[in-house]
Amino acid sequence: MRYDILTESGRRVGVVSHRTGRRDLVVYDVHDPDTAAEQIALTDDEAHTLAEMLSATLVLARLSGLRDQAAGLATEQVSLPADSPYIDRPLRATRIRSRTGAFVVAVLRDGKVIASPGPDTILAAGDVLVVVGTRSGLDAVTQLLIEG
Repeated sequence: MRYDILTESGRRVGVVSHRTGRRDLVVYDVHDPDTAAEQIALTDDEAHTLAEMLSATLVLARLSGLRDQAAGLATEQVSLPADSPYIDRPLRATRIRSRTGAFVVAVLRDGKVIASPGPDTILAAGDVLVVVGTRSGLDAVTQLLIEG
């Protein structure tokens, strides 16, 4: 199965998914859209990571646009301190929304994105929480993650 797009600059890129499960990232020839100029085989992990990288970029861009449209809202990436009382606990234990009025819209972990994390998402040392809220709400989230 071939999935491709034509970019605004006129380049065709895509993914070819084989019956065997193999996936290839393909950049097509400028003059012949059926000929691959470059083809890169991707493992399952590589394909998943690439998809998450593209998703993260879109999520953050959309959040930035939302921030511009909604007066008083801000988006911030808040690092979970290594000594936070919430390490190895579910996101619900923080009660961020009810205590600060802010929302966790994503968790960045090991180069991957957990978009729209659920209340059962277990927090880990090194996580970065993408949070939307008022300035005071974001400050309260930072404090909450440090002190509990």
